Amino acid sequence: MRRTFAGVVGAVGLVAALAVAPGVAQAAGTGVSWVDCGDGLQCGEVTVPADWGRPRGARVSLGVARLPAQDQATKKGVLFVNLGGPAQQISVLRVAKGAFTDLTRWFDVVVSDPRGFEASAGIACPYPAPLPENLEWASPDRATYERYRTANHRFGVDCGRVAAGPLAGHLDSGQVAHDMDAIRVALGQERLNYYGNSYGTVFAQAYARLFPTRIGRMYLDSVLDHTRRSWTDWLLPRARTMERNMVRFAQWCDADAACALHGRDVLKTWDEVLARAAREPIPAGDRTVNASRIASRTNPAYEEEWAALALAIAEAHAGDATRFAEQPAGGRDPDLSRIAFCADFPYPSDYRVLKSWEDGLRRVTPHIGWVATWPMAYHCAGLPDTGTYPPHRLRVSGLGPVLVASGEHDSTTPPEDARRVVAQLGNARYLPVQGGHALYLSGHPCVREHVHRYLVDGVLPPDGTACGVA
Repeated sequence: MRRTFAGVVGAVGLVAALAVAPGVAQAAGTGVSWVDCGDGLQCGEVTVPADWGRPRGARVSLGVARLPAQDQATKKGVLFVNLGGPAQQISVLRVAKGAFTDLTRWFDVVVSDPRGFEASAGIACPYPAPLPENLEWASPDRATYERYRTANHRFGVDCGRVAAGPLAGHLDSGQVAHDMDAIRVALGQERLNYYGNSYGTVFAQAYARLFPTRIGRMYLDSVLDHTRRSWTDWLLPRARTMERNMVRFAQWCDADAACALHGRDVLKTWDEVLARAAREPIPAGDRTVNASRIASRTNPAYEEEWAALALAIAEAHAGDATRFAEQPAGGRDPDLSRIAFCADFPYPSDYRVLKSWEDGLRRVTPHIGWVATWPMAYHCAGLPDTGTYPPHRLRVSGLGPVLVASGEHDSTTPPEDARRVVAQLGNARYLPVQGGHALYLSGHPCVREHVHRYLVDGVLPPDGTACGVA
């Protein structure tokens, strides 16, 4: 998902899941030949089938990298990590390795680019994935949306079908879970110790379905639920968390005299800005800004941005929406990520359906939560051949204890997602946290303390434990 450490990305059709014998990963071979590849990393390769449903078919090489444990003589083993996305991992680890200094006291930290990304048979899309017009995606008009869906369909064909070669149709988390098991074998590990952040938790859910008895210790941070088949049920926790964050923002503004909206009804002022922009776009220098752009630029989850948001709303209410016209900071998701993402989350792209969902969410989350309808459409609209490994319930047995943490204010991977996955894993402990996304990577001290104790000694937090504000 997008809001993770160092800018890492970063989410129904019924299609049969892969039916591959659990032991087939053994056929990938064993051993990784490690070579120094700069920045303190060692790199290697593991060869796997392009399609685990046809293990004797075409093969591809997966790039792996490790940050070696500080003391090889006393290390406790290997910790396989996925930082989220779906996106490349090795190049991210190069710049984010400082976040793993504590873990390398005990483990070799190993990552792998997921199939199709960079070092793992990287797919070179012939052109960049399309963006919504003027980066406006919240509640678009139908003509704008249909233009985008057409462009995204063309991109999906040219990148996900043609350029993907033998990986076409084989980029989902079910395939990645088999890759993970092949990497486990190649690393000589009897069990997989795993830390999954954000989208890395989707890979974890797939691995738990397929190989539950091969899991050692597993820590999941900022869980994205891949078990719910009803899209409206899946959207509602995101919408409610966004709405709660807007209310928290308003409460902060009421209490802080430095807020540009202090002394005013913040939610009413916000609603008036959107209503005015919907009737007639608000001037922004030599441009104008419509309601879609304002909603697309607003995420009240991040407390460090509340002062700027309050100022932008106050100025827009006074007739100057320049701050909402500015381009957002940060990069874009890797182009391939939407194809892999939508193979796991085949979100409907019919405009009438999406607008009906938006209307329904507006009734229960009227200020901002309804925007949750649209990010998935941005990823998946018009893509062909989606849904190769769609959401389905977890049915696992023989699973060791799992630690799961989630930020109570995280609208990207809302806490209800984590609670639902924990309930299905059965043998898992949930750690609620007063925080947002990517808790370990963001340095939350309480979370890191519990994670280290669990991964190193197998000690879960006592039932009922919670972490406060960092």
